[in-house]
Amino acid sequence: MPMHQNLQPSPDTPLGLTRRSFLTKLGVIGGSTAMFGAMDALGLVASPANAAPVDFRPPRSGDLPRGRGPSIVILGAGIAGLTAAYELGKAGYDVTVLEARDRPGGRNWTARGGDTVVETDGTTQRCGFDRGQYMNMGPARIPQHHITIDYCRELGVPLEVFTNANADAYYYQENTSSIDYGQLNGRKIRHRQAKANYFGYVSELLAKALDQNALDDGLSSSDTERLLEFLRSFGGLNQQNLYAGNDRGGYEEDAFPGAGTQAGTPLDAIERSALLQSRVGNYFAFELTWNQAMLMFQPVGGMDRIAVALADAVGRGRITYGAEVLELTNTSGGVRVAYTGNGRATRTIDADYCIATIPPQILKGIPSNLSDEVATALADANPVSTGKIGLQYRRRFWEEDERILGGITNTNMDLGTIWYPSYGYLTPKGVLVGYYNFGGNANAYGALSPAERQARAVSQGAKIHGSPYTEVESSLSVDWLKTPYSEGGWVGWGSGRGPLYERLLEPDGNVYFAGDHLSYYIAWQAGAFESARQTVMDLHDRVTAA
Repeated sequence: MPMHQNLQPSPDTPLGLTRRSFLTKLGVIGGSTAMFGAMDALGLVASPANAAPVDFRPPRSGDLPRGRGPSIVILGAGIAGLTAAYELGKAGYDVTVLEARDRPGGRNWTARGGDTVVETDGTTQRCGFDRGQYMNMGPARIPQHHITIDYCRELGVPLEVFTNANADAYYYQENTSSIDYGQLNGRKIRHRQAKANYFGYVSELLAKALDQNALDDGLSSSDTERLLEFLRSFGGLNQQNLYAGNDRGGYEEDAFPGAGTQAGTPLDAIERSALLQSRVGNYFAFELTWNQAMLMFQPVGGMDRIAVALADAVGRGRITYGAEVLELTNTSGGVRVAYTGNGRATRTIDADYCIATIPPQILKGIPSNLSDEVATALADANPVSTGKIGLQYRRRFWEEDERILGGITNTNMDLGTIWYPSYGYLTPKGVLVGYYNFGGNANAYGALSPAERQARAVSQGAKIHGSPYTEVESSLSVDWLKTPYSEGGWVGWGSGRGPLYERLLEPDGNVYFAGDHLSYYIAWQAGAFESARQTVMDLHDRVTAA
């Protein structure tokens, strides 16, 4: 029977509980993990099939007269610009990429020792990380269902696991002016302990509801027993269907299981009211979202290995660095772009078409004869403030002292999250991300000097990790609102993905647009890849139809 149809009560449904109503309540209380587990127990859900591949029709040289295509000038050597150049170049198009920075990748940016970071207000930092240490200033993780994985395979970029969730990382909440976190205020708890307790209490409450006929109608007695069996397993309930704590929550720090008679001392259950008052369960849903699914991956040696591989495939001779676009003009026969060349002298390039991958908040300020509709659309994109800091330590205390190998600690402090590196395990030194935050918190850190950012981040992180957190060797921070040629981590559309967004999916004369902002993967490299591929197909169709 299709699940959208109502199930009628039958003689063997003593509880008068429908599957639909039970699953709805379960989803509200326990989240999608509990709901899908119950659906599986009832035989109502099958394992998901692999996602269908993107319907990308790469241009071929055989489609073009004499195998050579028109000239294309691409503005920006970020992932979208490099992808467009790569795909068009393979088909025989005459491609030129103009990039204002001195490197490929755009927001795909990995900082290493010796790099210089200059912000729009002149604030300058020099990275002091040791050889082999790095920080991904922008994107740092790749879901395995993203098209990014396919390009890594095609370009020969080796990957390693990114530890997006670690049961041994922490949750940390402290009281604010408006929220009292109760007994868990200012107390760090491991992910595993928080989840075991939440899942246990939710399962206990649902088991009690089943026993007391407290829900709606239509659930059969056999279904009731299957659900109770699931809840006992999911929540770690005892034979009385009560949650009393167990080893899922972990062991006392100095009483792990060992040899001989050393059975270990499991942590006590957190008192239910205190757990709910802490609100740490609100973090769990993050791990269940489509783009945060485990496992996740990162390129070996830094995220910019993708950008470098793309640039190499495009051909370094086709990319001009230090080329800041000064003016963009649609002409009767194509496009003309004025830009800064060597010695900062103004140069121009004429081409048949242009693909602009410059972020909309930057593109809107470049003089052009783009239509008023396009100008309005570009202005609808609102840059998002975000920031990070990398902290290098001489000793990987998070591994040695606290047995945290990768993963993320979530907090309600202004630092947002702490990320432990997913590379260099068990080596002497390491760089962790001391804050990754957004909005007002990112603005607050961005307004500080680099030294003040470090001091603020360390003082907050030390509440979780103690004195070892203060032993910083060097740091490097990024404020994306003050990063030249980006001026934002990504964008949000003021009017949603409506007519203004859709206007940029079409060319304006001979100018096309591409970037993650023109996708449903905003802030992900996959969005840049997908948008570029769509633009490449649209442009190629136009060329071959002429």
